[in-house]
Amino acid sequence: MSSKQIITILGATGSIGVSTLDVLARYPERYEVFALTGASQLEKLAEQCVQFKPRYAVVLDASSAQQLSTMLKDHGSATEVLWGEAALSDVSTAREVDFVMAAIVGAAGMRPTLNAAKAGKRVLLANKETLVLAGALFMDAVRESGAVLLPIDSEHNAIYQVLPQAYRENPYADRLQNVGVKRILLTASGGPFRKMAAQDLVFVTPEQACKHPNWSMGRKISVDSASLMNKGLEVIEARWLFNAADKNDIAVIVHPQSVVHSMVEYMDGSVLAQLGNPDMRTPISYGLAYPERIEAGVKSLDFFSVGRLDFESPDLTRFPCLQLAFDALAAGGAAPAILNAANEVAVDGFLNKALRFTDIPVLIESVLEQCVATSSTESLEALLGADQAARQAARAWLQGHSC
Repeated sequence: MSSKQIITILGATGSIGVSTLDVLARYPERYEVFALTGASQLEKLAEQCVQFKPRYAVVLDASSAQQLSTMLKDHGSATEVLWGEAALSDVSTAREVDFVMAAIVGAAGMRPTLNAAKAGKRVLLANKETLVLAGALFMDAVRESGAVLLPIDSEHNAIYQVLPQAYRENPYADRLQNVGVKRILLTASGGPFRKMAAQDLVFVTPEQACKHPNWSMGRKISVDSASLMNKGLEVIEARWLFNAADKNDIAVIVHPQSVVHSMVEYMDGSVLAQLGNPDMRTPISYGLAYPERIEAGVKSLDFFSVGRLDFESPDLTRFPCLQLAFDALAAGGAAPAILNAANEVAVDGFLNKALRFTDIPVLIESVLEQCVATSSTESLEALLGADQAARQAARAWLQGHSC
């Protein structure tokens, strides 16, 4: 039996997947790739398969599977190509798999991630929507199966690192206040429009929104960062990850340098922070090797070149998406799922120039008002139903209000 740790990467061609493979390539004696999955970037997925030699590659549909199979055959690759949602879950729950990197963007990544948790895997969670849509269900699955959950978002990973060890590994055995924690402080860069005048936000373009000042990310998450919805979704995630049930347990602080990745304030007045260069290989390597720490190719933080660290309150008037997320969390039930679904449609509309940047929160608020009262949270199917109803309502709004 191999002594290597076996990993499936859901979303291998995205920025998190690419960074994960960069770390894995440094430790061929320690890690082995079981499966890589991707959606549209088939040539990149084929290159990854040739390099890392996974047993399986998974794509969305039969046509993509045929294309990828042809590419791999031309390269003499023995990787078997599978397709469809069931295959995503199969490679996430396979007996041989130790770790699952859950990095599929959007609601599409929720079911295989949930199934990995149910199967008791070490889940490296980079998919926000799993906790936003079904936080209670997911955390129940983690507890019941004995799965190990390591958050990969830089902010949640930072919080995980500076919480008491016993609490971070089993947060639902106690409460934050009982282990001396006053509150969690989530940092936000503020995005590319942090200092832009409110009247100018209506004119911003997708290209501007996708130029994040500190991080290299995909287009959807870049827009979310620009609107502060990304931070709102992270607030909802943090509520579930760290059993932060009280409304005062989480605060957001804008920190434009993105050097302090997040902080935890303790009852005795101490504030513990995790700092580092903005490079996702740091939280990825932490999740892969926990509780060890391994070299990940990340440059050392040069405090002298950083020079200063600034902090300010988020502007909820110019960036109402963050307040909408707090409101959805307070409302509970299916509201976070509806918020997320409406946001996905709104961001897609903005990226396709059918919606102005400033109309993203307008669309989301309208869908929340329309859908929350009629939505059920009794099961995963009910939450997915709320997600679909919200998407339909968002598309209808978009059709009536397109640029």
